[in-house]
Amino acid sequence: MNMQSVENAYECCRQVTAKHAKTFYLGTLLMPPAKRRAIWAIYAWCRRTDDLVDQYQAKPTTLSTLAAWEEDLEAIFAGKPKDEPDLALADTLAHFPLDIQPFRDMIAGQRMDLERCRYEKFTDLHLYCYRVAGTVGLMSMAVMGVEKTGADVSREAIALGIANQLTNILRDVGEDAGRGRIYIPLQELAQFSYTEADLLQGVIDERWRQLMQWQIHRAKHFYTLAEQGIPTLSRDARLPVFASLMLYRRILDVIESNGYDVFNRRAYVPMPRKLLTLPIAWWKVLTIQKSSNNSQSVLTTKS
Repeated sequence: MNMQSVENAYECCRQVTAKHAKTFYLGTLLMPPAKRRAIWAIYAWCRRTDDLVDQYQAKPTTLSTLAAWEEDLEAIFAGKPKDEPDLALADTLAHFPLDIQPFRDMIAGQRMDLERCRYEKFTDLHLYCYRVAGTVGLMSMAVMGVEKTGADVSREAIALGIANQLTNILRDVGEDAGRGRIYIPLQELAQFSYTEADLLQGVIDERWRQLMQWQIHRAKHFYTLAEQGIPTLSRDARLPVFASLMLYRRILDVIESNGYDVFNRRAYVPMPRKLLTLPIAWWKVLTIQKSSNNSQSVLTTKS
């Protein structure tokens, strides 16, 4: 590979990440350069995959389009990239042990978006969230690494992806409704006596507030589960992962402070608040590492 071309490819991926995932991008800046670039390459591929279904170019997208996209994916893993973002991902594969299956699973998630716009129950939505976001956790885990060889944080990595996707769903309820999509399970709408028509019309009342409180509670549960895996990660990955988790979780706080109005107000965390989150994440990571060191000292003394 031409080194200048590789550098240009990573810069292309950096720009995509910075433009479309501002909160996530801020977290990547806390990573070592090699891991940072790898995450940009992964994000750029995931973004392009998602855009096949979710953006304006989605109208001509068919199952055949996704089949062709999966063939392109196999070409990347075979060392035959077709464009700059693919080149960056191919170079990442040479440095980190990424498995192709999570990428294939993400494409399967896009197929779900082509075939349905409603989810009857949470088990159905959970599968969708795994495919379009839990897979990102698995991809990223291969780059982040773990403190001890053989340690497995796949459950926590998937949980973080699912938590992020549930947050996206709650933040984007109004936008998705405008496209005729409802991701909140229909069984749960009925549980709170809130109808599809209410959602499509943007009705905000006590039923909606109680429904959203329940949805947010579940998303926070997945963040709590994901947080449990951070002490197992490589030390240079803990701060960026913790910071990204905290930053994204704060979107839920903004939804609450906005009175659960996700139809007329987009929930986002202002930059000053993002920056204030970083020292908190840093302090928590130091606490984790101090606890880990103390545990090692106790084990050494006993032995």
